[in-house]
Amino acid sequence: MTLDELPIGKTATVSVVGGSGELRQHFLDMGIIPTTDITMVKYAPMGDPVEVRIKSYELSLRVADAKQIEIRDVRDGLDAAHGTENQNAAEMGREAAVREGKGDRHNLRQAVPHPGLGEGGKYHVKADEHPVPDGTILTFALAGNQNCGKTTLFNQLTGSNQHVGNFPGVTVDRKDGAIRGFKDTLVTDLPGIYSMSPYTDEEIVSRQFILDNHPKGIINIVDATNIERNLYLTMQLMELNIPMVIALNMMDEVRENGGSILINKMEEMLGVPVVPISAAKNEGISELIDHAIHVAKYQERPGRQDFCSETEDGGAVHRCLHGIMHLIQDHAQKADIPLRFAASKVVEGDERVINRLNLDQNEKEMIEHIVQQMEKERGLDRAAAMADMRFDFINRVCSACVVKPRESKGHIRSQKIDKILTGKYTAIPMFVLIMGLVFYLTFNVIGSFLQNLLQAGIDALGAQVSTLLSQAGSSSWIKSLVVDAIFGGVGTVLSFIPLIVVLFFFLSILEDSGYMARVAFVMDKPLRKIGLSGRSIVPMLVGFGCTVPGVMASRTLPSERDRKMTILLTPFMSCSAKVPIYVFLSVLFFPGHAGLVVVFLYLMGILTGVLVAWIFKKTTFRGEAVPFVMELPNYRMPSPKNVLQLMWDKAKDFLQRAFTVIFLATIVIWFLQNFGTNLNIVEDSSKSILAVIAGAVAPIFKPMGLGDWRIVTSLIAGFMAKESVVSTLNLVFGSRAAITAAITPLAGFCLLVFCLLYTPCVAAVSSVRRELGTKWMFFVIINQCVIAWIAAFVVSLVGRALGLAI
Repeated sequence: MTLDELPIGKTATVSVVGGSGELRQHFLDMGIIPTTDITMVKYAPMGDPVEVRIKSYELSLRVADAKQIEIRDVRDGLDAAHGTENQNAAEMGREAAVREGKGDRHNLRQAVPHPGLGEGGKYHVKADEHPVPDGTILTFALAGNQNCGKTTLFNQLTGSNQHVGNFPGVTVDRKDGAIRGFKDTLVTDLPGIYSMSPYTDEEIVSRQFILDNHPKGIINIVDATNIERNLYLTMQLMELNIPMVIALNMMDEVRENGGSILINKMEEMLGVPVVPISAAKNEGISELIDHAIHVAKYQERPGRQDFCSETEDGGAVHRCLHGIMHLIQDHAQKADIPLRFAASKVVEGDERVINRLNLDQNEKEMIEHIVQQMEKERGLDRAAAMADMRFDFINRVCSACVVKPRESKGHIRSQKIDKILTGKYTAIPMFVLIMGLVFYLTFNVIGSFLQNLLQAGIDALGAQVSTLLSQAGSSSWIKSLVVDAIFGGVGTVLSFIPLIVVLFFFLSILEDSGYMARVAFVMDKPLRKIGLSGRSIVPMLVGFGCTVPGVMASRTLPSERDRKMTILLTPFMSCSAKVPIYVFLSVLFFPGHAGLVVVFLYLMGILTGVLVAWIFKKTTFRGEAVPFVMELPNYRMPSPKNVLQLMWDKAKDFLQRAFTVIFLATIVIWFLQNFGTNLNIVEDSSKSILAVIAGAVAPIFKPMGLGDWRIVTSLIAGFMAKESVVSTLNLVFGSRAAITAAITPLAGFCLLVFCLLYTPCVAAVSSVRRELGTKWMFFVIINQCVIAWIAAFVVSLVGRALGLAI
């Protein structure tokens, strides 16, 4: 029987993990190993992927991949069959821990004193006699699983202001910062990873940073509510033989749910300092900093790297590893790779490490014989035997140190919410309803009200400045520059700040709550039909805010094919910079129906992206999407600080562009509009330099009723920044009445469609070039312009067929 056949609510034991390559290794690293119990939780609304529960956390994978996992001993779910017994046992353990002075429900740690600096357990390595010289920069790698609070801890350590999201892949780039109060320190926030195996680009980036940059210390953040899975990465980090401290995060949640962790015992078993913290509440951070700086200053390395048990099974892996360590010791030293880590990766068959070791053929053959002997004795293949060895040690640590909490309120709440938000018949309607509500409140209620207030203030200020300039006797061109260009152009764009802030207020709530991960789970099957995985929905949703971070977020995708396709499709998602265009033109030509028009444009962008993706799948990007393996985090209340921070970041970014790129574009457009080819001021803008340039391009747009050089001018300005389309239209037409007089409603709708689909701004194009290269950058520019022209032309044909004037 295979995992895909397991009924919902039933539990079975894994017998064989099939498949091969990096995906199989990833399954093993995530805890899907022989003899492990696994429970079927649910299927996605469309029947694929599935969600399973393993080692106290939920994991989603596709049905096709579940077919590769064989199971046995099917029975009722563990929670249903043994829930009361486990709860009673956990309560007895908690009471015993408190009575013995080993635990305290009201503190982050047990009541007994915690070892001070340099006073670790018996497995700790003695500090170097010669500490790192004063003035040396103490560099730290901040490493941990996704959704463990790593970015929150980074903010607490460095005081930097970064957005924190509650969906996999929020940290897509390297971020640095000095620890507050310690100038000679530098913390690098690495991408969230599950193991040091090269399954995704982010895992490769994190591993290579640690191996090549040799940080003075590692701060490993561990989710205390999901400790079994998190410690798997911890053990691999310990094999790197770099000074390290474990930050046991979310201890407040463990305590609130009746759990307890014996910190001193865990510290003794692991051989590294363990500091209980709550990053969100800023608890335990000072002690963590003290220990981190101490281990880095005195180079206190992990006191334990051998995790093999003393049983016969563990002895087989132990002998295999030590035999290989003797063989490759000189190679590891030359390649500058920690010996134990290198041996582990050689056993697992990690080609990147094996190639760096530069082994000769005789050594490779000897290693293969050693590994085969271990497989024979162990009864498992090499990768499974290594994963089993690590999880066996984790089980011993947890048995000795962890009093499991009751099922958390957050998990219970998440299960209830998921019955609706990921339900078979309710998931997609709820997604449409949620996004529709967000757009309605933004464009028709809250955002529009605030926008009108700000626009009234800008208009009043512009009128006052115009009066002052007239009274001062300023020349006509100075007055035109200030009033028409700055207040008329930039001022109009600034009035859209409330819309962008309100939109991102709602999007950040969805992001921080954990809903984005559910959207990926629900949308995997339909996205797979166009050649993508559900994980691609995250960069695309980010693209609704801004194409630049959407393109960068694609780095979390483990497939180069998926990454390229996602980057090429992200510009079809309407970024926030296009919102001013939509609102301005829809209110101008379709008053009373602006919200409906905007929703239609968003949907059209998505459908166009789907069509283009389908074409890509059949032509340029043939093949299947990358396997979908994702942890679904519990729903959490969005952090007000994070939400406000994101709103401020977007508003600040918008203001910076308004007073830099948009301001510069507006001045350039004003100059080209008011000066002729002889560089003299012209009274009639139709004789300006801009008219000459735009007039040469205008015939291309004539079939859609957009042959006016002033319209083409605004589109050219949009290449610099999409918001410039609105400011330029105001500038070259002079008034809204002049725009409606020159453009029919059908032509206005064609203009909206073209703006929806044509080439993104300079910043977005630059980000595509940075990720994919110059060739793909030009492909995006040409491809999007062609698609936008075709779509606008089709709209004009349909409109004329219905009897509308173009």
